[in-house]
Amino acid sequence: MKIGLMGLPGSGKTTVFNALTSAEVNIQAYAAEKAEPNLAIVPVADERVMRLSQMYEPKKTIHATIEMIDLVGVSYDPAKNSALSDQSITLLKNTDALALVVRNYRDDLMGPPNPLADMSRVEEELLFSDLALCEGRLERIEKSYQRGKKTPQLQREEKIVRRILEQLNNEKPVRKLPITKDEQKIIRGFQLLTEKPMMVVLNSNEVNFGDNQTLLDKIGKEYSIIEFAGKFEMELSRLDEEEMALFMEDMGVTESARDRLTRMAYGTLDYISFFTVGSDEVRAWTLKRGETALDAAGTVHTDLARGFIRAECFSYDDLMECGSEKGVKEKGRLRLEGKNYVVQDGDILNIRYNI
Repeated sequence: MKIGLMGLPGSGKTTVFNALTSAEVNIQAYAAEKAEPNLAIVPVADERVMRLSQMYEPKKTIHATIEMIDLVGVSYDPAKNSALSDQSITLLKNTDALALVVRNYRDDLMGPPNPLADMSRVEEELLFSDLALCEGRLERIEKSYQRGKKTPQLQREEKIVRRILEQLNNEKPVRKLPITKDEQKIIRGFQLLTEKPMMVVLNSNEVNFGDNQTLLDKIGKEYSIIEFAGKFEMELSRLDEEEMALFMEDMGVTESARDRLTRMAYGTLDYISFFTVGSDEVRAWTLKRGETALDAAGTVHTDLARGFIRAECFSYDDLMECGSEKGVKEKGRLRLEGKNYVVQDGDILNIRYNI
């Protein structure tokens, strides 16, 4: 899973990035001349993985991971008539979701916060990027028609591109446009920015943290949203577990920023976790809700999907209840599932295959 952190300069993106990843990136880096994004891969905390590891005592225990990308601030460039650089657009296109960080504290230079206006400005830039891409694609389709290449495939593409352009011209993101599976296949290569799931991180300070429910409710009608006290969370991430617990209790925070954002990301993207277990390795894998045992096999390795025979399956809850795989089998909780079985969160799979 890849999440792109974006926002206006001074929104506290890099502070939030540090809080999420325990990195120590200079939070003034973007105020100076900086072209490269900050990248970090963080494990997804899941108590189930640790309990499975205690049970199987494997050589390796591997958590699912999230790649965090801290992008350069969205700042208008008159030379390009755009606020998004080509590099930023490329990075954004390759993410699974966007996390928009908005400032919710007074700044000596920027003055009082205006989260709603900041969100609107960034969404506008994403809309402009998608508009430019779709208008360019429509021009190329029309040129193909002029050359006598009016194929059914191009006509289908033209139809969905025009629908998307109408949506964007009405200042509405593509994620709110009903799109069929067939249409989705046609536009998959576009990687439209406003089609990506958008989460909002309301970056408050220690003074006003927890006092913004009205604002959270208003934004929450349109987006998945979470509130951080960014600087506090960054400092918290650098403490040992005992000190962290004490400060979190004082602040009324029950989970780390990373764990809260992870949970929100899984919910926003509608992801689940399944597991593979054994003496060599216990591992968590991420899958889209509704995907099948065949999809899960392909997530583990393409050979497993190519030679799929069946999946031996039982749930994490059944394993904990029965105490062992032997107990699962004795109580008839082990199932043999075909390739069309819809994997459930917490399933433990052993893929049988032959090539």
